[in-house]
Amino acid sequence: MSWYNEAIFYHIYPLGLTGAPKENDYGTPVHRLNTLLPWIDHIKEIGCTALYIGPLFESVGHGYETTDYKKLDSRLGTNKDLTNFVKACHEKGIRVIFDGVFNHTGRDFFAFKDIQKNREHSPYVNWYCNVNFGGNTEYNDGFSYENWGGYNLLVKLNQRNPEVQNYICDVIRFWVSEFDIDGIRLDAADVLDFDFMRILRHTADEVKKDFWLMGEVIHGDYSRWVNGQTLHSVTNYALHKALYSGHNDHNYFEIAHTVKYLQNMGDLDLYNFVDNHDVERIHTKLQNKAHFAPVHVLLYTLPGVPSIYYGSEFGIDGKKEKFSDASLRPALDLNDYADAATKNPCTALIAALGKVRQGTPALSYGSYAELALTNRQFAFARDLEGIRVIVTVNNDDSDSEMNLPTGSAPEYVGALTGQKVSAQGGRIRVRVAANSGEIWLPAGDMPEYKPVQTNVPETAATKENENAASEAEEEQAAENSTVTEAAPEKEASNAENTDKASDNTANAADVPSTSEAESSNPQETETVTAPNPHKTPEEMTVGELQAAILAKMAGNGPVDDQMKKTVYDNIWHDSLVNWLKSFR
Repeated sequence: MSWYNEAIFYHIYPLGLTGAPKENDYGTPVHRLNTLLPWIDHIKEIGCTALYIGPLFESVGHGYETTDYKKLDSRLGTNKDLTNFVKACHEKGIRVIFDGVFNHTGRDFFAFKDIQKNREHSPYVNWYCNVNFGGNTEYNDGFSYENWGGYNLLVKLNQRNPEVQNYICDVIRFWVSEFDIDGIRLDAADVLDFDFMRILRHTADEVKKDFWLMGEVIHGDYSRWVNGQTLHSVTNYALHKALYSGHNDHNYFEIAHTVKYLQNMGDLDLYNFVDNHDVERIHTKLQNKAHFAPVHVLLYTLPGVPSIYYGSEFGIDGKKEKFSDASLRPALDLNDYADAATKNPCTALIAALGKVRQGTPALSYGSYAELALTNRQFAFARDLEGIRVIVTVNNDDSDSEMNLPTGSAPEYVGALTGQKVSAQGGRIRVRVAANSGEIWLPAGDMPEYKPVQTNVPETAATKENENAASEAEEEQAAENSTVTEAAPEKEASNAENTDKASDNTANAADVPSTSEAESSNPQETETVTAPNPHKTPEEMTVGELQAAILAKMAGNGPVDDQMKKTVYDNIWHDSLVNWLKSFR
């Protein structure tokens, strides 16, 4: 048991929240990070116990093209500002993890600048992958190199080079000694070298007790990354997709089957979220905004570590744009949300759920058991040391009654509503309000909480946003019917890829939505390229990798159309390589 097993995360993209300029002029530091100090009390007020913040370090633009791993981005301030910020979080009992962008650097990084200057004679030539002095790029360097995602702005590090390994491990030690951080979120972990991750884990175990490594992973068997040798956790994109589409489609089977699909990977403590800096806000994604409540009840009660992305606790919208993620990463003034925990029903719900989660160990450590399941109602238990906590959710516009098996407690109380029910014959009959959810605790064994409004009402503004989102989706669908040139920005690309991937990953649990099943048949639209058995995964083409993955899947059981679609939707070579390697 470690702090991260019980954590409730708050996620901040600092360059966006502080309103920093899009481009870095490397000028005099501007102390924007200090404007986030008041947010620490807000984070604590809504029940979060940990903060994931990043990217933070000197970079060219969006933060993921690192220039200096040991210097706070000039647009945010100085290293002293960052040290004081982490200290202020710790004083409030909030753990802090940074974004670790170790797969690639920016072109202004010292090692790359040396290659530009000294070419073949640079001692850093082997710090990067496939540097070729017979090639060139759009930057006219007179040489080419391997990049991330097709963007030469992001130069891929050679993670098998001992000098690179030592340098990155030294960065981690520096971050701990200088800033006293508690963990790292590894960017693009699904394309990191596994031996490199083992080295990072060894360093993590050395630098600080319970130092947490969490990786950004989308596709594949998560247990390949989450184990005693590599990472403690990864991003749960499978559940992310199921939570919003399971409500939009009135299909709780998708969510329930996704949970089973994940549990089959082992006892993994995954990083659960409903939105982040790469995907649309949950309030935007939900067709019925009232589903904000049951979605978050599930986020806080299903197995895993819950996370809230800054601003979403207020119910704000964020629609993906064609070549920019700026709308997903807005500048916010906390003063505009004064008293939100009591006046904003979305914030009040998040705060209540945070309190319940902190006071209910079964939600962090309890086993999971499905109790009831229909398209529109879902109930499950979290059992720990003889205590049964029961969770009920309802995505229907009408109230629903459920008759559920209990533990040994004679009476249960709804943690969110204060409703009390007596057990009869080892069962309770409960009423779950329309588009709502409840957490039923044994009366007397658990603290009781002040009732909150769990059903979030639709306002006129909400309906206007919903209509606008629908129109935007139609326009985006029309635009996506033709091939367009992508913007040379890593995070815009990453957001597009992760959102598309998350829209399909969870349905590997065999529960495709009707619209997906009708609109796509991989057998009719895709051409299978047979894998070459004499090639290593790294040598295979994208088509060969996809075919090899499908062959591995077929060896484990039937492969349905949705599973094929998930494979074909992943067109990223490095991700497919690691996916193929994840099969044992």
